[in-house]
Amino acid sequence: MTLTELRYIVAVAREKHFGRAAQSCFVSQPTLSAAIKKLEDDLGMAIFERRPRDVALTPIGEQIVTRAHRVLEEVEGIRELASSGADPLTATLRIGAIYTIGPYLFPEMIPELNALSPKTPLVVEEGYTASLRKRLKQGELDAIIVAAPFEEPGVLTRPLYDEPFLVVLSTSHPLTQKSTVSVQDLARENVLLLGSGNCFRDQVLEVCPECVGTGEAEEGKTQLEGSSLETIRYMVASGMGVTIMPCTAVRADRFSERLLTVRRFKGISPGRQVLLAWRHSFTRPQAIDLLAQAIRQASMGCVNKIN
Repeated sequence: MTLTELRYIVAVAREKHFGRAAQSCFVSQPTLSAAIKKLEDDLGMAIFERRPRDVALTPIGEQIVTRAHRVLEEVEGIRELASSGADPLTATLRIGAIYTIGPYLFPEMIPELNALSPKTPLVVEEGYTASLRKRLKQGELDAIIVAAPFEEPGVLTRPLYDEPFLVVLSTSHPLTQKSTVSVQDLARENVLLLGSGNCFRDQVLEVCPECVGTGEAEEGKTQLEGSSLETIRYMVASGMGVTIMPCTAVRADRFSERLLTVRRFKGISPGRQVLLAWRHSFTRPQAIDLLAQAIRQASMGCVNKIN
């Protein structure tokens, strides 16, 4: 049994496909398949159930992959410990953020991080919460930036800032005649949402459960969804509906001020809390503190930062 074989079975369990797993491990499919077959022969049992279009873990395979995750995490911890022995801030820091945070936070955060620690190599990526959660647990990311609530065994969190939501309208929309917009106002509109699986969509529907359309049969409402906040922004500008956005996404768009208008919610403004999450076993707490400091110093005037 080798670490390479453990990485291969973890990849197949994640991708549920030998070909995609091989690509993610940067090896050929025959190489990966042969290594996994050898491991299964050594153990005397099948880890995966091969099916025509995908693969599934056997009951014992699920337990084996769970333990393989732990082994690989411990190995990564040894590497981190060795790196931190010289200078904890010279090892690469790998950060992930959800799609509705990354594009608006990273451009403000990265210059601050570089100024605080010029010798810290940085890798950043965006993803859905579920994917970032897995990559954090597997040691592929050192820290992730997500929206609350977020809980995971063996993972620590730190609140970074509270971010209000705003209503975004085209400049010709009748609701621009109001100084504030209520949830009841939005319930009568075509509210453009992100697609299913995005946590910000769920947060919007918590604020306005009536904002999800049921199709053209409902008083002319058509349910429209965008793949990103930027796509939705252009849909609003073209008059296809209205939307709700986190304030950092709103202020990031300065070139379309003639096309879009922003309104606050009537009463207490809904919002979200943004968190920093990292593994309890992560051996470079100085890097986490550095990242949190860079975010506190980042220029995001519309949020309420938490010290």
